Amino acid sequence: MGGRGKAGHLAVEVLARAGARRFYTVPGESFLEILDAAERHPDTSLISTRHESGASFMAEADAKVTGVPAVAMATRGVGASNLAIGVHTAMQDSTPMVVLLGQVETDYLDREAFQEVDLTAFYAPITKWATTVHRADRLPELVARAARVATSGRPGPVMLALPADILGEEIEDEGSRLSEARPRSAPDPEDVEDVVRRLVAARRPVVIAGGGARHARDALVRFAEAFGAGVFAGFRRQDVFPNGHPLFLGHLTLAARPEILQPLEEADLVVVVGCRLGEVTTQTYSLPRGEQAVIQVDVDPDEVGAIVPVERGIVSDAGAALEAFTRRAPKAIERDWTAAHGAYLEFSEIPESRSEAGIDPAEVVGALKKVLPEDAVLANDAGNFSVFLHRYWRHDHPRTQLAAANGAMGYGVPGAVGAKLANPERNVVALCGDGGFLMTGQEIETAVRYGVGITIVVFRNGMHGTIAMHQARDVGRTAGSEIGPVDLAGFARSLGATGHTVTDPGDLEGALRDAVADEGVSLVDVVTDADLITPTTRLSELAPDGAR
Repeated sequence: MGGRGKAGHLAVEVLARAGARRFYTVPGESFLEILDAAERHPDTSLISTRHESGASFMAEADAKVTGVPAVAMATRGVGASNLAIGVHTAMQDSTPMVVLLGQVETDYLDREAFQEVDLTAFYAPITKWATTVHRADRLPELVARAARVATSGRPGPVMLALPADILGEEIEDEGSRLSEARPRSAPDPEDVEDVVRRLVAARRPVVIAGGGARHARDALVRFAEAFGAGVFAGFRRQDVFPNGHPLFLGHLTLAARPEILQPLEEADLVVVVGCRLGEVTTQTYSLPRGEQAVIQVDVDPDEVGAIVPVERGIVSDAGAALEAFTRRAPKAIERDWTAAHGAYLEFSEIPESRSEAGIDPAEVVGALKKVLPEDAVLANDAGNFSVFLHRYWRHDHPRTQLAAANGAMGYGVPGAVGAKLANPERNVVALCGDGGFLMTGQEIETAVRYGVGITIVVFRNGMHGTIAMHQARDVGRTAGSEIGPVDLAGFARSLGATGHTVTDPGDLEGALRDAVADEGVSLVDVVTDADLITPTTRLSELAPDGAR
């Protein structure tokens, strides 16, 4: 590097050196130089989307698959508001992301200028760090810092607000100031000896593994095998440990079944690895119980002991800690988890159809298991349909699950687009309810325009199923949860994709097989039985006098 250049162009150069390859956005007039540079830089691509929520979801999925920050961009208050949902997703999912927001000109700040919002205050609660750049000559420095913060400790999003007038200023190019080496924390010897001693002495030790263990999957398997520990996956983190492994005990999901939770309830030692112990994973903060011995390993010191009291808290990279524990393990300790693993396997077997009108959502998952390779990436939206997916799909390969831990609707289609752009050689499938699909399904146009071959499967039951379930259970009827009978296959075709509608179970596997074989964008609209609200519950049982 050297010489002079426009500040906006140098910002893109810094991000490219940090490994960012895709910039997702709806273009706006307040960050023109960034758009131009991202389009023209030889190492980056500008992905123009149909809505800012789609842009931020794509960036989140891209970074979740690669571990490298993607860039999400929007303009001023209006674009920033739309972009925020995917940024919140990245925050709760601990996904690295750099957010660039165009802002009003420096001279107009704090005058409630056109579309002005205090972006630093707006984004502070949903990012690791948020600031406004007031000087062009400091932009490269602050962009380099943003990339570092996004990937250090517990990963997450950072935001820089960029007044439009500074981006075109000519500044000296003094280099990106990026650190090539990432520090990797590790437990001290006293921690290692204590943890190993406790594991050896425990009768029934279990592990709760979260997203922080995703990059250390092999180390987690070796650790579990060395100490004979059973392993639970945190909410929507099922791919951190091979589900078919005899030490896998299940997924700590919404309303987990008692037979799945039993090994955790009976554990005399719980090792939490890279998991922030959120509401769902802890079953509304009831597990682990206060009297259970807990060891927590997390790269972020603020997470250790934040939710559950711990007997030993270790601030460390998950992989480094697991490797250190395993090196000190005595001869392999064998503990019999056959019954517990068997309970999980039985729980996740596809059952006979319960449908009386339409298709059982469990049948859809069963058909997908027949037509998809085991290493397919599944980007699933929020909604009650996802309960069927989480229960019946077994993740035996790494980085195969993309699911927003914050339950954001609309994630499925853009998430699949971002994942496919990041890993074009993988089979990528978006799974959505009709509610989530109708929020961001227009991103099919983005996928078609960029030649991103994804498969989209919509579980269409004509309602916001999760809300209808809560309403029927709590007040005996529904309100505002209905969705009209949209021709989703026709909508997909209008955007340049292939569309299939399936109403007969006998046609399901063939339609899915054709869609997956399609090299372009394909959608399968599956009309499901709206009464099958969960794998074990009918909506009509919750509101016997009529839910609607």
